[in-house]
Amino acid sequence: MNVPFQSAVRDSQSEEMEVKIRGLMMDPVTNMPIVVLKDVHSEALVPIWVGIFEANAIALEIEKTATPRPMTHDLLANLIRALDGEVRRVVITELRDDVYYALIWMESAGELISLDARPSDALALALRTDCPIFLTGQVLQTTRMANVGVENFSAEELRRWLENLNDEDLGRYKM
Repeated sequence: MNVPFQSAVRDSQSEEMEVKIRGLMMDPVTNMPIVVLKDVHSEALVPIWVGIFEANAIALEIEKTATPRPMTHDLLANLIRALDGEVRRVVITELRDDVYYALIWMESAGELISLDARPSDALALALRTDCPIFLTGQVLQTTRMANVGVENFSAEELRRWLENLNDEDLGRYKM
């Protein structure tokens, strides 16, 4: 999908909240990795469960660990730069049937191009290209209303638990 850069940003800005990766941790119930996103203007937190390999790619970049050869997300970032493109933003756009969806917005030759992506891949690429990360209002609303799927916790208990995380809870992957 190619759209002029200015109109795409203007249309999407009003519904988005900028977030940073607060940390990476393991879900104490499912033992699955969680990327914790935090609103840059408030204390709001949004957990996103990701796969082990994607969590490793995110952790490598958080820790600034060099690998002997480029990993997949490094390759993507290098390819984009080599083609004179720039990743402008990553937007987690939707939560549907317990699956998150994301778009990577790239600028190339004066046009903004959106690419469908898994949020974990989009986040790993955002870290490598130092671009901002956003959540849409729909994701925030759906996340607040969704049963997060953790059987031993209510949505309210999980929200309180995430809000009270400290640096020690996030372990070596804190930001």
